[in-house]
Amino acid sequence: MRFTPNFLDDLRDRIPVSEVVGRSVKLKRQGREYAGLSPFNAEKTPSFFVNDQKGFYHCFSSGKHGDVFKFLMETEGVSFPEAVERVAEIAGVPMPKETPEEQQRQQARAGLVEIMEMAAKFFESELQGRAGAAARGYLGGRGLSPATQAAFRMGYAPNDRSALKSHLRKAGVPIGDMVEAGLLVSGDDVPEPFDRFRDRIIFPIQDGRGRVIAFGGRAMQSDAPAKYLNSPETPLFHKGATLFNHHRARAAAHPAGTVVAVEGYVDVIALAAAGIAHVVAPLGTALTAEQMELLWKMAPEPILCFDGDKAGRRAGFRAIETALPLLAPGRSLRFAFLPEGQDPDDLVRAEGREAVEAVLGRAAPLVEVLWSKELEASPTDTPERAAAFETRLKAALAAIRDETVRRHYQTAIEGRLAGFGRAGGDARRGGGGGNRGPGAGRFIPNARGGRGGGNGRRPGAPFDALPITASATLRQSPLVGPGAGRLPGREVALVLAVVNHPQMLGDLAEPFAELDLSTRDLDRLRRAALDAYAHGATTREAMRDALSATDGGALLARADAALLSSNWWVGPDADPRDAETAWRHAAALHIKVRALHRELRSAEQDFGRDFTDDNFRRIVEIQRQLSAAEGSEASIENFGGASGRTVRSM
Repeated sequence: MRFTPNFLDDLRDRIPVSEVVGRSVKLKRQGREYAGLSPFNAEKTPSFFVNDQKGFYHCFSSGKHGDVFKFLMETEGVSFPEAVERVAEIAGVPMPKETPEEQQRQQARAGLVEIMEMAAKFFESELQGRAGAAARGYLGGRGLSPATQAAFRMGYAPNDRSALKSHLRKAGVPIGDMVEAGLLVSGDDVPEPFDRFRDRIIFPIQDGRGRVIAFGGRAMQSDAPAKYLNSPETPLFHKGATLFNHHRARAAAHPAGTVVAVEGYVDVIALAAAGIAHVVAPLGTALTAEQMELLWKMAPEPILCFDGDKAGRRAGFRAIETALPLLAPGRSLRFAFLPEGQDPDDLVRAEGREAVEAVLGRAAPLVEVLWSKELEASPTDTPERAAAFETRLKAALAAIRDETVRRHYQTAIEGRLAGFGRAGGDARRGGGGGNRGPGAGRFIPNARGGRGGGNGRRPGAPFDALPITASATLRQSPLVGPGAGRLPGREVALVLAVVNHPQMLGDLAEPFAELDLSTRDLDRLRRAALDAYAHGATTREAMRDALSATDGGALLARADAALLSSNWWVGPDADPRDAETAWRHAAALHIKVRALHRELRSAEQDFGRDFTDDNFRRIVEIQRQLSAAEGSEASIENFGGASGRTVRSM
């Protein structure tokens, strides 16, 4: 029996590999994967791994690798049709019937895919021709290089009502097929079908297998009726069940450990070009339940990244409403909101990948954003309004279908409401669990001399909600947790050593200027130090005075506070010769560690694409080298030729 690719893909999407494998192999979760003893070889240590996001299993002891169908064929000796039938039975999906009508539909779909590929090549060619010069200029101005344009198969639709139609007709494509593919506009009131996309930059929309199934077009003219235009619904394309860049992001999501959803095509392309490949976008609408299911197949906690304006917050809040009924143990969402007035494309072009990763690293859990959503809906400055706030929260939680998840959300929200009911301040400061005490969980009047401890509010002033402290989850988050804003110790030492011993710049100016620093604050301090040295600050006192006279003073104070006591060679009392020797050792170590981290990211991506022993061993070896390199940092301590210390080799 012949199975269509769509039917097989549907089965793979419906049934995790671990569910089928777990019926015969005892699996234990390890991070994003499951591990167990090999079903192919006798062994005592697990070497068999299953990854549901990738849809594969891999056995290191035997080298066997495959999908859910191959596993059944390998372990039970069944044929491929029998394996498909078994998986369909588990999934509760009826086997397809090979009727003439079904065969005809599949042939028609295959024909439409071929037509869409022809159209994509036409648009690509037009972008590179004379007609596409203005479009190329626009893309270049947006920071999208020719290589990036080619990687995403970007194109240009000429300002002609029949350019694509004429091209496809010459290739023998019937007008009716072009209409069905969504390439032409037709209707009872349209005498002659014409090209849907005209004078637009074209973004091919591809399915999970990388096939072109639709197009998005951005107007070149500012007065165009629609800035962005998508293909209509077709037999190939269902907008609410498709994510832009899905097939690329699916491969990148495994090594990244998550997937990021942004709002637009250009945002996706800009982030991917900057090295954030695990990124997708819906197609001009709010995220649908089907699109969220696609995200969860790639990662258990996708990050939804929204623009830093009111519209972006509204989009985030709509996503919460869609997600709540779909939550399940182990799967949720996180939310990242960009700085006001910026989108991902703006931020990555202005400040680089690190700035975007910093925003994503501060992504808040769904429960925190739910609290903010209802808190922003209306004031909470009277008991009645606060009660309405509580009612809205409880109504939102009722939408969670999974009983276990709903119970945990109720516990979390009750903790925040308990803090909301204590005296002093405004609930809009944050959502916190706080400590319970007398009066917790209810509003307490807070006039001068009243109950609840008082906050000095004068009689007649507006009613204030009680102070809210950060929840336990938020207190541990990168946003406000113990690591928030922390500067990396080795980099602090490298910069402060130059601030305290600026005479080193006579020999070290070039390597100091070229250091790869991971934080913008230390980079700003480094540039300020170089500028001060160039203007004559060659002593410690002159350097610090020059920095303190600018905004570098605050950065310098942060760096001083972050300096570890073990970095004795950074201080002003260290002999300049020792300081320079130690700086060279620390810089060499820093360069080596940064390079190893880059190699590790590359190795993890390779392993995500190709689940082999060699790629796995490469990761292990790089991690060993990193451990050895990080461990060697202590060898800088207690040395010093000029200071009577012993210099140890690194």
